[in-house]
Amino acid sequence: MTILAPILVIAVLIFVHELGHFMAARWQGIHVNKFSIGFGPVLWKYQGEMTEYAVRAIPLGGFVGFPDKDEDSDIPDDDPDLLKNRSIGDRAIVFSAGVAANLIFAYLVLLVMVISVGVGTVDKPGVRVIDLISNDSPAAIAGLQADDVITAANGETFGTDLATLERFQKIISSHGDRVVDLKVQRNGENLDLPIVPSGEPNKGRIGIRLDYTSDPHRRPVQNIWEAIGMAAQKFERLCLMTVQGLQKLVTNFSDHADQVAGPVAIVAMGSQLAKSDFASLFDFTAIISINLAVINILPLPALDGGQLLFLLIEALRFGKPLPERFQEYVMQGGLVVLLGLGVFMIFRDSINLLQ
Repeated sequence: MTILAPILVIAVLIFVHELGHFMAARWQGIHVNKFSIGFGPVLWKYQGEMTEYAVRAIPLGGFVGFPDKDEDSDIPDDDPDLLKNRSIGDRAIVFSAGVAANLIFAYLVLLVMVISVGVGTVDKPGVRVIDLISNDSPAAIAGLQADDVITAANGETFGTDLATLERFQKIISSHGDRVVDLKVQRNGENLDLPIVPSGEPNKGRIGIRLDYTSDPHRRPVQNIWEAIGMAAQKFERLCLMTVQGLQKLVTNFSDHADQVAGPVAIVAMGSQLAKSDFASLFDFTAIISINLAVINILPLPALDGGQLLFLLIEALRFGKPLPERFQEYVMQGGLVVLLGLGVFMIFRDSINLLQ
């Protein structure tokens, strides 16, 4: 059952993505003749009045098909409701709608999570110092001690939410070799301790181990407005983490390549989360949905970003698109590479799990 949960999550996210494209096209009156989850041989299909709905054997994505390139279509080539005959703006809405659908869905998942299972919190505000790593660390020089509670840094007060540790770490990291003014509680006293993190400007360290001030737990939200705000904060944080992770992968691929997870590793991760805390599947779903959106918007062949790049080039050429045959070759080549990469990662993740 725990294995089926992440598989179902991935299937739902693919469905949401393709549904975004489908709805954006139908909303504009654009002809759609295929709606498919997966690639390869058809496992199940249903022929609707205008569209064929199908589930295919290779569950590594899906697609929405348009009759523009269908030789068997009885729609005239000059029909204004063919996708290729629509304006650049109309086509851009269709190609970007899958990304938008995944982002909206991720936020809604987080909102449902906040409302249904509450928000993570601790009873006492601040960040607790567990211990100092060494006696000559910046923390030791500044006078920090074990069991100190840091309540503010550079005027930013730390509350009881579970993002407190992350916020404090970001402040320290971004102030390498610059003073950070800490407010600290120690045995009922309030102290002001300036500290200078060591390291480069964006890699500051002070040499302490941190923890929450008490055991984390969940509390119910007070009203719908708090739920909307908390979900928005969590959504923003996950989006930022996803973009930063992708940036690290692009700028320093050799050090971060092993962090790229394929379908098998993602399912295994989701299965472990379902075993430990079923509520964690909300986070898992939102994170995968955001990752799916961010990856798809990249300007690469076979992805939505690749289609949008072709539209941008068309706009820069004053409405003259690149040769259709060239676009087909690029997109088909990109699809082959994408499927090949997916198969490779399935084998790699399977071997890693077995080991």
